[in-house]
Amino acid sequence: MKEKRGFTLIELLVVIAIIALLMGILMPALQRVRKMARGIACTSNLRSLMIAWHVYADSNDDKLVACQDGMPGRPNWISGGLSFSSSPVNWDLQSDLMRSPLWSYAGKNPKVFKCPADMAKVTNNQGQRVPRVRSNSMSQVFGYGEWLNSAPASRSQNVWRTYSKLSSIVSPARTFVFVDEHPDSINDAAFANACTDASNPDAARIIDFPASYHGGACGFSFADGHSVIHKWVGSKIKTAPLYYGASSLQLNVPAEDSWVDVQWMAENSTVKVKK
Repeated sequence: MKEKRGFTLIELLVVIAIIALLMGILMPALQRVRKMARGIACTSNLRSLMIAWHVYADSNDDKLVACQDGMPGRPNWISGGLSFSSSPVNWDLQSDLMRSPLWSYAGKNPKVFKCPADMAKVTNNQGQRVPRVRSNSMSQVFGYGEWLNSAPASRSQNVWRTYSKLSSIVSPARTFVFVDEHPDSINDAAFANACTDASNPDAARIIDFPASYHGGACGFSFADGHSVIHKWVGSKIKTAPLYYGASSLQLNVPAEDSWVDVQWMAENSTVKVKK
């Protein structure tokens, strides 16, 4: 009768080394697949939000929801200013999200208001750490557009067009509506960016920071209904620090090497007022 032979220590070490090597090869690929899946889910959410945005306009005599309070005859697309506090606006769907004029048009689905790659969390009234409810903001061209002419902000700026009706949008395919905003930049419902001086490397400014969740890229949706994951070029935006409320991200800053990204946002925001 033959004696049963087990693995020797050297054989076990070889097997472990092979497994570790395979894991080293597979893990980066799995991470890329995970990033791609999140990017696909992000664009899907943005497209769903755009459908809600369009249907609202079709149901309300061509009027668009606003990105700010106080717009005559147009409700703000969502109320409440986000932070990292335990305020219900940050975690309770009933506080503001379910009151959005787009809520029913979006199928009452809270997922469409948030990028799946956004890891921002807050503490709720039970002391639990829970995801924040929103990561999307709306372009300021659907409000007063006070930052379009760069700093200082002015609600009386008349250089760049703003839009209150769907049919008035000059170039829908080059007019972004929603954007995933950096978790330390997002606050109110609007996303501000400067169009004036956007093509000047020495004068271009970042007002609000867009996100860079997707490997240095960000989700945008446009007035014609399409959505994209846009890759950033400059490090100022591409590798902006993530504090998640532990520190403050300074806004309204020189674009530096991200001026080309600021220029892209300007080119996809609006057009100048014809005089």
